[in-house]
Amino acid sequence: MQEMTAAEVRSFLLDTARTATLATVRADGRPHAAPIWFDLDGETVIFTTWHESVKGQNIRRDGRVCLCIDDEKPPFTFVIIEGLAAVSEDEADLLHWATRIGGRYMGQALAEAYGQRNGVPGELLVRVKPAKIVAKKNIAD
Repeated sequence: MQEMTAAEVRSFLLDTARTATLATVRADGRPHAAPIWFDLDGETVIFTTWHESVKGQNIRRDGRVCLCIDDEKPPFTFVIIEGLAAVSEDEADLLHWATRIGGRYMGQALAEAYGQRNGVPGELLVRVKPAKIVAKKNIAD
């Protein structure tokens, strides 16, 4: 098992559209985990979620989050990002990122359709600035 460099982490997060598992904290302290689509703005992780979703409600109440992105194929790699989530409802920014994320996961031909679907009032734009990153590669070696 080896540590990843910052460049390797960025490449791992962006070169393939992997889903992240987002962990948030419920009101009673229990964890909640859900898959998300994401992109990066510099080092900041960006994603969207509906304001009434469990993750959306949890983030608005307690911004502490953890994301786990992994490659389940040998020799196995993972990146864990801990940070504080900030929420925005800025419509132009939301539409921009919803379109960009939609294109990243569904292809550029569908980017606008996914942007229109996910860049609507009620959807939250979430930014996670990393406080701690653990990144390992070649786990099976």
